[in-house]
Amino acid sequence: MPAACPDSGQAAANFKAAFGGHPAGVSIITADIGTGPVGITASSVASVSAEPPILAFSLASQKGSAAAIAVADSLVVHLLTASDVGLARAFASPTTERFTGAMVWTRLDTGEPLLMHAGFALRCKVLSRTAAGSSLLVAAAVVEVIAPESPGEPLVYHQRGYHGLGGQGLPTES
Repeated sequence: MPAACPDSGQAAANFKAAFGGHPAGVSIITADIGTGPVGITASSVASVSAEPPILAFSLASQKGSAAAIAVADSLVVHLLTASDVGLARAFASPTTERFTGAMVWTRLDTGEPLLMHAGFALRCKVLSRTAAGSSLLVAAAVVEVIAPESPGEPLVYHQRGYHGLGGQGLPTES
């Protein structure tokens, strides 16, 4: 039987290694709290309940775009496909400009930013925010599902890289 981790630093490293080997779906979460559209790439989105439809995600930081999402009352969770890898990278980088003229997006009638991409988009109303260690756990009710005409292959994050479900890695950034 493996020994318990002797210190929190080693425990954190082991935890990261464990989840680094566990694939997760990739999403972009967008919102606008009145200061302009923001968005982040997330791999922590999970289905919580089908009836009523509820999802949850965590925010590891409450700086920049994540700070706005942390206080938003409504948001959109975009479930990405392998063809959306460029969006995933753009919203994961703190230095990439978002919601520019080169990025195809619009606003829903309710004001949230909607990325035009190949996957599903879920408009949500935040139900709760719970401190969880150094992160914030957000639960949200899905109030609208925006379905693509033809959803593509899901995008997953595994071993610090993006992959399609077929197992092949996607091209790295140039």
